Amino acid sequence: MSLTRESVLTCLKKIKAPSGVDMVEAGLVRALNVEDGAVRFVMEVDAPAPFEPAKAEAEAALSELGATSVSIVMTAHSTQAPPPDLGLAKKAAPSGPEKIPGIDRIIAVASGKGGVGKSTVASNLACALAAEGRRVGILDADVYGPSQPRMLGVSGRPQSPDGKLILPLRNFGVTMMSIGLMTNDDQAVVWRGPMLMGALQQMLTQVQWGALDVLIVDLPPGTGDVQMTLAQKAHLDGAVIVSTPQDVALLDARKGIDMFNQLGTPIIGMIENMSTHICSQCGHEEHVFGHGGVVSEAEKLGVPLLAEIPLHLDIRLAADGGAPIVVSKPESAQAQAFRTVAKALIDAGKA
Repeated sequence: MSLTRESVLTCLKKIKAPSGVDMVEAGLVRALNVEDGAVRFVMEVDAPAPFEPAKAEAEAALSELGATSVSIVMTAHSTQAPPPDLGLAKKAAPSGPEKIPGIDRIIAVASGKGGVGKSTVASNLACALAAEGRRVGILDADVYGPSQPRMLGVSGRPQSPDGKLILPLRNFGVTMMSIGLMTNDDQAVVWRGPMLMGALQQMLTQVQWGALDVLIVDLPPGTGDVQMTLAQKAHLDGAVIVSTPQDVALLDARKGIDMFNQLGTPIIGMIENMSTHICSQCGHEEHVFGHGGVVSEAEKLGVPLLAEIPLHLDIRLAADGGAPIVVSKPESAQAQAFRTVAKALIDAGKA
């Protein structure tokens, strides 16, 4: 008999939480996904230790029910589970940002507001760096709106053979992890701030990234929990700010820059996305969102303008099709714009 969501929930209702009620009634089962015999869900807990027996019992019960694999990730409101033993020398708990083992540099790709093409820039930049011979990873930290699985053409599910380290997926030379790989496309992630921060910390420290020259972190828009958690937990080598030339977008971009300044994260440079549009029929150039706003802002801040990326149909089609423009049309002017950014970052020792 094939597993269904209902049969899994029925099984989990037989397992008691420390409070004495069953796991489902206690609200411990979140983001449940049942597909091809594999069961995955998140346990929302206050502290991991008291819930370990229930987790072990759930894994055993689901395996006996016929699950081919069981992945249960615990996220704690206050105390997070310690990172797995990677065979490194033991050291005191860090009091501030620390380097992630195996990762040389971490670059955040950020924007003040949504809809400016930040995730498109992040995926193309990752592929461009990989094309330049760098060992690249990308962490989709936009938990509420993950888009990297679609943009990078990844549809598999990450596994955790030992129950400690999560194995990321890979495509186009880029190692990738996203909460979007753990949920269905139309499934909302309904988490409070502490759960979100716990998930981010696990994706940073409990994923087998391997040896990377650079990890690109695709941040959600704004200046909230994810940005603060990343800057406080991991040593960021810098941030790339993406904005359209539109005044409204620049207002929010300035707030994002101010946030990174307060957190002590250097600004590597700015990218003006959707800078200009050239009609494919007549060749007329039109600045749909204005022009030069990001250029002026970069000059004012004394940071490099890394690129002016055009508003072009091929970029959108490539992203929706699961192969960024850098991969699908590497010789195009649009792809070369991203390759130029990648080369600039490498030359500056940032990637």
